[in-house]
Amino acid sequence: MNTRRVSASPMAWLVWGAVALFLVWLLGVVGSVLVNSFGERWFDTWLPAGWTTQWYRQAWTSFGLFDVIVTTLEVALAVVVLSVVAGVPAAYVLARRPFPGKQVLWFLFLLPIMMPPITYGIPLATVLYKVGLAGNLSGVILANLVPCVPFVVLTMTPFIEQIDPAIENAARMSGAGTFSVFTRILAPLLLPGILASSILVLVRTVGMFELTFLTAGPTSSTLVVALFNSMNAAGIRAQQSVDAMAVIYMLVMLVLLVTALRFVNPTQLVSQVKEEPPE
Repeated sequence: MNTRRVSASPMAWLVWGAVALFLVWLLGVVGSVLVNSFGERWFDTWLPAGWTTQWYRQAWTSFGLFDVIVTTLEVALAVVVLSVVAGVPAAYVLARRPFPGKQVLWFLFLLPIMMPPITYGIPLATVLYKVGLAGNLSGVILANLVPCVPFVVLTMTPFIEQIDPAIENAARMSGAGTFSVFTRILAPLLLPGILASSILVLVRTVGMFELTFLTAGPTSSTLVVALFNSMNAAGIRAQQSVDAMAVIYMLVMLVLLVTALRFVNPTQLVSQVKEEPPE
């Protein structure tokens, strides 16, 4: 009977050790917030003196979290739809059409992604306030479109480039128009990329703080902005209620991501397309 001795290099042990330390640190940070959100008093002990759920009830009623969550979902879904509608055709043009200034346009698309949102968020918010679009839901949506549309363009361009242009040419020779080619030929082939970019835009929009904070009004704040406001509002507020709101924010993000990956799984769609036999 042969036995194999598994050995790892010092570099592998170093990498795995760093990963383990990071996971322990992350678990400690998240765990402390979770434990404190259920604790009554927690001073100089390993665990709180007692347990309660009153902080969740207080956070839910004090901050109006139901309306905030609804607003967050409205903003996120609107940004996803508009980003895909604007970004996919733009990605097609960049992938298929040569034209003067194409590299400059690519650079302009990269700017909102490379630059910190606060650097262009302040002048963007100033313009939106001057034209009367900031301070409401439409202003928050427009501000979030600035980094999300380029994100969809950069994500979708490789998907479009890998499709053979001969497929489109054959469809046009058969009498199909541009709209028919895009909706009936390209859209099914691009569906995995569209779904992948939609999931990434959804998560990015829910977690976007700077642009939303600069353009949101009293009734158009998303969950991440409401969490920031709860920490900096005037008056004395128990830290446990803020931690309870942070846990609710994490749960909303987790539910959105798990739901999106459960019903819209780009990896499964790609494998299904590859395994589907030709007609």
